[in-house]
Amino acid sequence: MAGSSDRAAAARQALAAGDLAAAESHCRQIAATAPGDAWPWALLSEIALRRRYGAAALAHARQAVALDPLLLLGHVMLAKCLLQGGDYAQARAAAEAGAQIAAAPAEALDGLGAVFGMLGQHRRALDLFRRAHAAAPDAGQFLFNLAATERMLGEFAAAEAHCDALITCDKRAWLAYSLRADLRIQTAEHNHAAPLEALIAAGLRDEPGEILLRFALAKEYEDLGDDAASFRHINAGAALQRRRMNYQVGTDIAVIERVLRTQTREWLAAVPPGPESAAPIFVVGLPRSGTTVIERIIASHSALVSVGEIGVFPVEVARVFGEAQRRGGAPDIGALGRRYIESVTGFAVPKTQRFVDKTLQNYLYCGLIRAALPKAKIILVRRHPLDSCYALYKTHFAGTFPYSYDLAELAAYYLAYRRLAQHWRSVLPPHAFCEVHYEAIIADPEAESRRLIDFLELPWEDGVTRFHESAAPSATASAVQIRRPLYASSVGRWRRHAEGLAALRERLARELPAEELA
Repeated sequence: MAGSSDRAAAARQALAAGDLAAAESHCRQIAATAPGDAWPWALLSEIALRRRYGAAALAHARQAVALDPLLLLGHVMLAKCLLQGGDYAQARAAAEAGAQIAAAPAEALDGLGAVFGMLGQHRRALDLFRRAHAAAPDAGQFLFNLAATERMLGEFAAAEAHCDALITCDKRAWLAYSLRADLRIQTAEHNHAAPLEALIAAGLRDEPGEILLRFALAKEYEDLGDDAASFRHINAGAALQRRRMNYQVGTDIAVIERVLRTQTREWLAAVPPGPESAAPIFVVGLPRSGTTVIERIIASHSALVSVGEIGVFPVEVARVFGEAQRRGGAPDIGALGRRYIESVTGFAVPKTQRFVDKTLQNYLYCGLIRAALPKAKIILVRRHPLDSCYALYKTHFAGTFPYSYDLAELAAYYLAYRRLAQHWRSVLPPHAFCEVHYEAIIADPEAESRRLIDFLELPWEDGVTRFHESAAPSATASAVQIRRPLYASSVGRWRRHAEGLAALRERLARELPAEELA
């Protein structure tokens, strides 16, 4: 037994160090000598998942659960594998089964919290993260997950306290610095600019960490009104991030051009429509363009619930088109609509409930949405081009929107996106597609909110104008801002950086009318 215990510890250490081969070797030796032990199979599932061997990961997780139904880690791994495979309803069932296990180590509680978070069940995730932190108070990962979930749920003071605690324990907890800077408006009396500057000046020898600190400093200096310092750190952080990426903006623009060629009015007229029993609402647009505000306004209506940025429709598109390619036929658009609705039930949404999906990249699929779900409503959010681009440029995204770290690439992508928005306006019928401008919402929130509610064919409710009072979670980059009433200070903010954005403005001006850039 001592040998098995030593191998278990060695397997954990190897996995923590990223040595997957050594971790796998230890686990397989444990499984060979103790065939009734479920734990090595759960770890083998994690190893296979990291290697992107989905089928093997799922098989190993099922083996772990079969050997020991009371091993929470087995249920966590099963749920993770099912999530990665896009089987959201079964993933939720696995998570629910795990939640019935009374006694579990902190690591498994944290893992289950992450699963519930991915399923949009953030309050359940919060409880699990609290339990994990209570069981292991010095574990940095548990503290960060707790703080991040508190941010989603509007518990900003608690999130800041937990970020402070994590940074005290680990000066290199870069994500905590980034999260903390966003939790409130920094003031002259209470900010972190000086210690952040000192960290960078000391030399981090950690580019990912420096990127996070640069964007955190940019946010703090913007709050403090030091626009020059803010833009200097944005430039530095964006340049570092861009240097680390193997990316060509032309690849993303080609995707848009393909959509323009294929999702046409003629195609829509010819394709067999999907099911007409569901009427979901899609809020789409570029990040930081006001989509979260629109989502919160309409989801404050008593007839609606938001599932957030679940990313389900693109997954189902890939499945349906992949199947069509393998069999050499046309994609089944009806199946796309049915699969999408079925998948959303995995996020605890009853089939009879009308819901809002705010997955931003769905702007690429508006034609497919219209075909697959004929009763769906699509709201595309627009913002002043320069405010939109500046908001993108100043935000650090975790692995998404790679075009946002270089101003020339950002301009090129924005122009392609604008062509796509114009395309949807001309292709989709007005009863299914509505454009809303962020500036219009700011200028007259009630009038624009009434227009949106009318578009959704719902009766007016005064509560939609008090969206900031909603306790619903938000996992977006705007999770802090949407807890406050609407404010106009972000309109025209690009002007504070007009000199730094001059090249971007000049590029946009070659294709956009002057009044759009005024």
